[in-house]
Amino acid sequence: MTHDLSSRLPSRGTLLVVAGLSLFVTTLVVSAALAPAIGTASDANQERLTIVGSQGGGPGWHEYGSVYLLNGTNVTWRESSADSYFDVTKTENGTVLAGFMDGGYASCGPYESPCTRTGFRVINPQPEPRVLSEYSFPVRTKKNSEVHDVERLESGEYLVTDMEYERIFTVKDGEVTWQWNASSFYDAPQDPTTTDWLHINDVDVIDEGRYLVSVRNANQLVIVERGKGVVDVINKDTTNSNDANCRKSGQLADYDNDGEVRCGDPTVLNHQHNPQWLGEDAVLVADSENDRVVELHQTANGSWTPAWTLERAGGIPFNWPRDADRLPNGNTLITDTLNRRIVEVNESGAVVWSVQTERIPYEADRLPVGESVGAPQYATDSGSINTPSDDVSVLSLMLVGLRAVIPSTPFWFREPQLGLTIVSMLFVLTGVVDRFWRR
Repeated sequence: MTHDLSSRLPSRGTLLVVAGLSLFVTTLVVSAALAPAIGTASDANQERLTIVGSQGGGPGWHEYGSVYLLNGTNVTWRESSADSYFDVTKTENGTVLAGFMDGGYASCGPYESPCTRTGFRVINPQPEPRVLSEYSFPVRTKKNSEVHDVERLESGEYLVTDMEYERIFTVKDGEVTWQWNASSFYDAPQDPTTTDWLHINDVDVIDEGRYLVSVRNANQLVIVERGKGVVDVINKDTTNSNDANCRKSGQLADYDNDGEVRCGDPTVLNHQHNPQWLGEDAVLVADSENDRVVELHQTANGSWTPAWTLERAGGIPFNWPRDADRLPNGNTLITDTLNRRIVEVNESGAVVWSVQTERIPYEADRLPVGESVGAPQYATDSGSINTPSDDVSVLSLMLVGLRAVIPSTPFWFREPQLGLTIVSMLFVLTGVVDRFWRR
């Protein structure tokens, strides 16, 4: 009697499926095992109070938003009644100001009910966190139309950023008292509410009547003075070769047909968040799409150039950081958004404290000072100055999309893991097709 040995061996399709699944599992297990730890405190005896604005972590990152206080690495209170919270500021009377976005409103102005509203809330954390008051207005969409920042002025006004109408404005007792429209300086569409045009995401008081404004999509920081408008630009537009960086994804456009848009050099700043004014010649910025934190110094000719940069902490490369605050002790507190961590480093970049967050953090302030105006500056030779490439790999773009759909993607799942996952899926798909055609 003879036996057909080939009939008892696994088919080629089966082997491909097994190989693909084995590669996928091995990639995840080994990567997780070798990943650096997040959430360590080397000097745990030092008290650290950190208030955090969390954008959330549902679809589009717009669910499960919250404001919470960390004592060390432990959450002591949390307010979570909005879809998303953004910039948070502790006030002198103990309340917390927070930019927010939330859906389900019946009062919708020109939009259909229920709608989304955005603005700021005043939160009292004691004895139980609750919203004391809210200033808000309806917006067309919950994506890229939010109020990200609010500051209380000595006049009693609230200074607010507005991505729906692309402006900064002040409000008191529910009435707008002053505003600066970006259309007075930037080439503007006819209706800014129909596109994510400039994405103005931060405003800080420099001194009385003078404000530092982050214009994300233009790669620029502008200094706006009440009564005068823009009086200075950090990262001025110097060449048309940079324009493509600001035109991507339907952002800036040549609305006046002069052949160019006002776009700053992306190797200096690339779609930044939450700058901090360190002094007349220095700013600290979360340089988000360059995946780094950068301290810019003003040179003798008036231009601004990177003087100190940090691209990783604790062995982990930053992944779209959105806040960096220089603390009074000289350390830097960084909100590393897509790695879902908040980390404190010293001037050399060494981690002195870090915490893993459950959801996507937007901004963090160390109490009691918060984000100060004026802070220690780093020496120009204390960090490595690396010029980031403006080229973004296909895998990097795919990874951003994956994190948008699945915000809980582990921080260690990066381009190599994504590439191996794609290879494993191709193995499995090829094996399934092979088995189907052999039936």
